[in-house]
Amino acid sequence: MAFVIKLVENFISEKAKIGSNVKIWHFAYVGDNTEIGNNVKIGSLTHVDYDVKIGNDTMVEGLVYIPPLSRIGNNVFIGPSASLTNDPFPPSEKLIGVIINDNAIIGSRAVIKAGVTIGENSVVAMGAVVTKDVPANTVVGGVPAKVMYSKEEYDKKQRDWKNSN
Repeated sequence: MAFVIKLVENFISEKAKIGSNVKIWHFAYVGDNTEIGNNVKIGSLTHVDYDVKIGNDTMVEGLVYIPPLSRIGNNVFIGPSASLTNDPFPPSEKLIGVIINDNAIIGSRAVIKAGVTIGENSVVAMGAVVTKDVPANTVVGGVPAKVMYSKEEYDKKQRDWKNSN
């Protein structure tokens, strides 16, 4: 008995609205009623569920899960394997999304609890588990995530790193 496997490179719902200059890499999923702004990149194996809104100039790396009803702002970076959750007390069947405001950075493998809001210009460190709202211009990290320093301090560390050697 022979099996035939048909691979579908991407599944993008016909009910999704995709802006201009959007790149969606291999084996990604985009659900119904999702809106993706202009100049957005979505990495391989990423799952963007239904009723999600993603702003302009945002980059979502590979293996990311974005649950239903989530709102992602403009110029947001979401690192590889980050996971936004959709149910704060599973299994409840009462889904809520995550809100990530403009210019936020979400590090690789960060986990963000359903219902949490990430403030504008904030940074979530890689591997952090975010269970509470993150204020604007704040860097959080750890398990559970706690304030590490200000966005201004983060920007200085980033500049120093780029200028070293």
